Parts: sequence; C-alpha cells; structure tokens
Amino acid sequence: MEEQTEGEVLGHVRLPKKGEILGVVTKAFGAGIFGVICTDGKERKCRVPGKIRRKVWVKVGDTALVKPWVVESDSRGDIIWRYTGIQTDWLKRNGHLKIVS
Repeated sequence: MEEQTEGEVLGHVRLPKKGEILGVVTKAFGAGIFGVICTDGKERKCRVPGKIRRKVWVKVGDTALVKPWVVESDSRGDIIWRYTGIQTDWLKRNGHLKIVS
C-alpha cells in the first residue's frame, strides 16, 4: 500500500475495524464537536477525544474514521483517525469510501 504521488507518500492506510465506520466532516460546531456524514447514511455528531485532540486537527471536508458510541450509536460518535488527501483518494479508488446521500 505504499505509493508516492505529487511528493507525498501514501504510507499505511488504516481501514475500519469492527465497530468503526468511515465518514466525511460536514460541520464544525466548536469545542471539538463535528457533524459527520457516515458511509451508512447516518449523520452523527462526533467529538475528538482528549487523547488525540492536540495531535489531530480536523476541519470541514476531511475524511475521518468514526467509532459510534454504544449509547446513541445512530447519532453520536468519536473521531479516532483523520485521513490525508492522498489516503482519501486511495479509499475512494478502492471502493472503501462511498457516502450514501
């Protein structure tokens, strides 16, 4: 999975494990809370946990890996990983990122 495009290296692309889902950030509410449309067609209000808040900068339009909460799993979740632009392109090309409208 190591490709090089336009000076950037793809590296290892983390794929969703059991209980995780891909999504695209659509809104920023502030205080580390974001609106994310997930590949299962649901829109979730997701937070960036404190453990990774200062390491990962999320903005509108980014592709993210979401772990839905056990309670309110259809409407809430945590953003646990943010993909780079090259990684997002790879996910789309290989059929992993299909947003249901």
